[in-house]
Amino acid sequence: MAFQVRIADQALAEVEDVLAWMQGHSPAAAARWYAALLAAVRTLESHPERCALAPEGEKYGVPLRQLLAGKRRQAYRVLFTVGGNVVNVVHVRHGARDLLRRGAGRNLPAPWLLRLNRNVVLR
Repeated sequence: MAFQVRIADQALAEVEDVLAWMQGHSPAAAARWYAALLAAVRTLESHPERCALAPEGEKYGVPLRQLLAGKRRQAYRVLFTVGGNVVNVVHVRHGARDLLRRGAGRNLPAPWLLRLNRNVVLR
């Protein structure tokens, strides 16, 4: 089954923040990181259930999954939900960051994140 991957506004903002920081230090590394991240996210188009459940999902009762993109200290967690044949990417966070907490900055706006940008669809 082919899944459609949608990116939430929150996840886009997080990716843009990382890209802006990286481009200030190394534009070439930023381009490589972005290409690798997109390639990893595209793998969610088939069998997204292969990814582990994220610990935050259990705490809030949400079936949240995570895809690790990158290696070692440069790994990012792509947090997403699956509904029908749609994968909703809701956050992209550096692996070293603390787990998501409700009410902490931009982390978890009520009602829990799924404000999707309908124009950003991977194909």
